[in-house]
Amino acid sequence: MFNFKEIVSVTLILFSVIDVLGSLPVIVDFRKKLGKIESEKATLAAGFIMIVFLFLGERLLSLFGVDVASFAIAGAIILFLLGMEMILGRNIFKHDDLDVGTASIVPIAFPIIAGAATMTTLLALRSTYQIQNILIGILLNLFFVYLVLKSSNWIENKLGTGGTDILRKVFGIILLAISIKLFKTNLII
Repeated sequence: MFNFKEIVSVTLILFSVIDVLGSLPVIVDFRKKLGKIESEKATLAAGFIMIVFLFLGERLLSLFGVDVASFAIAGAIILFLLGMEMILGRNIFKHDDLDVGTASIVPIAFPIIAGAATMTTLLALRSTYQIQNILIGILLNLFFVYLVLKSSNWIENKLGTGGTDILRKVFGIILLAISIKLFKTNLII
């Protein structure tokens, strides 16, 4: 049954893992390169990915012969490269032929919002919490993600160019740290 305490716990755990506010500099950067981001499309795609992975994640990974740790390491490498882009101000990923629709899904919906950390967290939550409470936590986080995506232009204007640049560098370092932590945690020696 619905459990308010579980819903709050799941929501807060997912909120900290998704970290859409921490991803704001990446989102702003892509919006600058593309002109806009389709907030609805990115939110729906991230929600679809999270819900499918909640129910089929382990089976999908095993179908390809991939364990959760390997999946997390692959996601860590992508996050590392995105962090390097933010810090160095250089494009590592090819952005020339991206259109708004594509960029709203890759890399915004996946791996920034519904990346390896979010997916592995969903697998862990599934073993501890009831599915309906996890689903409500996902929906609450998607609502917040949508608000941030929709208001990224307004937030950027409030921060200004200097504030956005500082935020981009700081969160680039945080993204690097998260990627290294994901890598270390899932590296089997």
